[in-house]
Formats: sequence, structure tokens, C-alpha cells
Amino acid sequence: MQGAVAADPEVAVVGSLNLDLVVRVARLPGPGETVSGDDVFRNPGGKGANQAVAAARLGRRVAMVGRVGDDAAGRELLGSLEADAVDTSRVRVVAGVPSGIALITVSEDGENQIVVSPGANARLTPDDVGQAGAALGAATVTLLQLEVPLEAVAAAARAAGGTVVLNPAPVRDLPEELVAEVDVLVPNRVELAQLAGGAEPGTVAEATRLAGRLPARAVVVTLGADGCLVIVGGDTVHVPAVPVRAVDTTAAGDAFCGGLADALAGGATLEDAARRAVRVAAASCLRPGAQASLPTPGDLQALPEPAGP
Repeated sequence: MQGAVAADPEVAVVGSLNLDLVVRVARLPGPGETVSGDDVFRNPGGKGANQAVAAARLGRRVAMVGRVGDDAAGRELLGSLEADAVDTSRVRVVAGVPSGIALITVSEDGENQIVVSPGANARLTPDDVGQAGAALGAATVTLLQLEVPLEAVAAAARAAGGTVVLNPAPVRDLPEELVAEVDVLVPNRVELAQLAGGAEPGTVAEATRLAGRLPARAVVVTLGADGCLVIVGGDTVHVPAVPVRAVDTTAAGDAFCGGLADALAGGATLEDAARRAVRVAAASCLRPGAQASLPTPGDLQALPEPAGP
């Protein structure tokens, strides 16, 4: 058993834990191309772990459900979560498989390319989720992604006692029964296009039309420098971005999801939670790395106001 057990977590996260190996390059390589980069930078990551740390760093009680290998990377990943007071007692350490690894290149303008080797994450089972049933039932928000098997994600959605937020990344077809359990779906532009069966939207208006095709109760579409869209019951609100000069966008989407869960757990409306999440995502772009970039409330206060209505 790892870490101290947090009673009644406000946010439960079921998902991946990866060790990120990051190399900064002048520009991202094209197909078949080799480029030279800086020294490799090791940083604890994984969409699930990143989102857990994001919510915890903002002050929430967070429980993590997942798997790591019985290796140095796994110990590093658990230690990173525990350093931010995330309850890791429901993260299973498994022998004979490696912990998840992400290979990341980051360009000078902050864009990135990522390849993930899931390792232990691919072994997460509905039984693992079932053993965490008390935490999932007690949490105000359960936060899910798709870097672990779909069966485990669906089991977590069914077990959740509070609001279920699903970040459909990496994107794949979503079973109707899973969508029926989700309260808030949070895709980015690329994921929205694939889920809705259309071209990647280039404008806010195009994203709005595509989001209207999704069967979810509520959709929040992250749009990077264009902020986000909040769609509930046919009504759409555009939340503008916070103007920042990005250093590294690697964890921006995870920061957004963690910020959204934090605000929802505090009782915010979905629109207000999205406004908070936009600020959290912007602040995460100001430092390199995944978990290393995730902001505190003090970091948010130092940000400028959004670009406009």
C-alpha cells in the first residue's frame, strides 16, 4: 500500500501514470526526419497522474487509481504524486511489466509530439477499479481519460457517485453505455473532429457546429489559444483564452481538466469552472514539463485577464 489514505476524496482520478522523457528541439521533425535536440529531461507524467496533481496542487483532496511497474520509474511516479499529497493507496504496483513511458519532443514555439508506451497502465482492470469503489462513490468529481483500458474507464464511470468528467484522449470510439454515464465530455479540437466525424475545426463557429453532434449531456471543447467552448442543452458559451507566451504546452490539456475538476468539486457552475480551467491551462504553459509545470493558486493570480469576450 502506498501513501496515506485520504478520507472522502473530493476528486478521484482513474487513469495513467507515465514517466515523461522530454527533449527540446528547434522544430519538430517531419516523417522520416532526424533532428538534434537538447539534453533529455525526466518528468513524472501520464494524463491521469497529471490531472490528479493539477487538482491537488490547487488544494483539492485527490485519490489516484492506476497501476505502475515494480521498477525505478514506478517508484518515481508514486513519489511525485505523494509529494503533492495525492492519495496513492489505490495505485497497484505490479511485477514483470514496466511502468508507462512517454517520449516527448517540444519545439521552440511550445508545440509537442508525444509517443506513449503504456506498460502497466494497459493492465488496469475493472477489478482494480472495484477495489477503489468507496473512493469513487465518495468523490464529488471523478476524472477519467483513455490511456488505460476502456473496460476500466467504463467501470469507473459506473462506480462514480459524483460528477463524471471524461477527457477522451487518446481519442477512440466511445460506447454509448459509457457516454450515458458521463456528465461532462472534454475533447480538444482533434478529438472533437474524430468523435463528431468531421474535419478539424479551424474556427470557434466550426467547433460549435461539431460539438452539437455529440450525444453527451455537456461538452467542454478546449481550443488552445482560442480558449474553450461550453455546450449545455444546445446553449454555447465561448470562454476566451488568457494571453501568455507559451514555453511548453505539454500539460495544458491535463491542467485544464484538473482545473475543471477542482472548480466543479468546489461547487462552481460548468461555465465558471471552464473559466477557471482556462487560467490553469494558461499558467501551465509558462514552465517546461508536465507535472513540473502545473500551477498553484498563487500562479493563477499572477496571470493577465482573458483576451476579450
